[in-house]
Amino acid sequence: MNCWKGAIGSNWIYPTVIICANGFFSTMRPSESFLTPYLSGPDKNLTIEQVTNQIFPVWTYSYLALLLPVFLITDYVRYKPVLLLQGISYIVTWLLLLFAHGVVAMQVMEFFYGMVTATEVAYYAYIYSVVSADRYQRVTSYCRSITLVAATVAAVLGQLLVSLADVSYFHLNAITLASVSLAFLCSFLLPMPQKSMFFHKKGVSETLPQPQKPVATLSSNGPSSCQQQDKDCAAADTGPAPQQQAEQPKPQNHMLRVLVQLSRDLRDCYSSRKLLYWSLWWALATAGFNQIVNYIQVLWDFRAPSHSSAVYNGAVEAIATFLGSATSMAVGYVKVDWDLSGELALGMFSAMDAGSLFLMYFTDNIWACYAGYLVFKACYMFLITIATFQIAVNLSMERYALMFGFNNFVALVIQTILTVIVVDSKGLGLDISTQFLIYGSYFAFIAGIFLTRSIYIIISIKCRNASVAREPIDH
Repeated sequence: MNCWKGAIGSNWIYPTVIICANGFFSTMRPSESFLTPYLSGPDKNLTIEQVTNQIFPVWTYSYLALLLPVFLITDYVRYKPVLLLQGISYIVTWLLLLFAHGVVAMQVMEFFYGMVTATEVAYYAYIYSVVSADRYQRVTSYCRSITLVAATVAAVLGQLLVSLADVSYFHLNAITLASVSLAFLCSFLLPMPQKSMFFHKKGVSETLPQPQKPVATLSSNGPSSCQQQDKDCAAADTGPAPQQQAEQPKPQNHMLRVLVQLSRDLRDCYSSRKLLYWSLWWALATAGFNQIVNYIQVLWDFRAPSHSSAVYNGAVEAIATFLGSATSMAVGYVKVDWDLSGELALGMFSAMDAGSLFLMYFTDNIWACYAGYLVFKACYMFLITIATFQIAVNLSMERYALMFGFNNFVALVIQTILTVIVVDSKGLGLDISTQFLIYGSYFAFIAGIFLTRSIYIIISIKCRNASVAREPIDH
């Protein structure tokens, strides 16, 4: 039995299969495409104004409040406890959706869903702590692909059940509850990592006194997640000399040292102008994207009320997911000098995003709204894949994870500002159609920033080339 447990703990296949199963069942939520019709229908009997201006904003606020502490706690407790917390939050969310009623109950539900999204970082970070570095690329593709497959299956299944089998939205949510409960059970089967990216690197177990000796022993044998792609990352992996151990007996000292190192790493990363501009687009566009995804069902219900029209939300989400994955895959085959043309691409595709949002505002046709959403999501997924690659290729795994978390935090701050001003009933509380006019203008502003930058870069290069061409004549 002990040999079997050891084989499971050291084999990369077992944790990869379990984490992928967790990702599949947690993403396989057929009811999610029909959340707004469910809340505004006879099951919950809420008004569109209550859903838009009082309930949905709670998700943004709770996500922002929880993201930063959860990001740090996730690494400190080594991922698995946070995956279990995510499973519990999923179950509570859908229990409230099924059996609770009223605005306050749905606001509590949105808080727990904010916990779900804040803890998603554990899903992608976990696998790097239990497999060797030479398998990072393969397991990353598995983990990301399975969630895309699950999202597509969920959307198609939901649409088929609603359109062909006349299944109620309540029973769709019951199916989702069963699926996320299976994901929670999968979390229990995951082996506990003995290291993490920041707080439990190789050598940390020897630096700090541990309450349990077996943990310290296993930790020293685990593969290091740091690839030492830069000197700072290598320096962060180095523990103090044995004689220093007595001077630093408290774990708090190590935590403070890690936090200081993280702040230095952030400063160094954003000192690169290239990474700064890619991160700026990431934060601005992700804030807008999250806002659109959060409220697109409300717009669809406004254009074609679900109580009197056929609902095709699931089919549209399935096609959007497929197009998003296709455009993301296309990035790997596009041969472009992104250092030269990257900001031009950011400007052009952001302009397309703005155009699709303006289309959704000016048209009353639900099919045009569906088409605009497909274009919007495809363009965003194409650009975010490029941005992810451009940032990741220049950083170690630890620094990439740090920038990923901080960029998303900044995006959430911007999204919260948009929500407070535009959506919340305590702010302007605009109707859903006017909101999309604001979002279109927002993406037009993003496009203007990067188109202006790209024009400046092109003019600078031409002037530099002209200066070089004149040099022989001047001499």
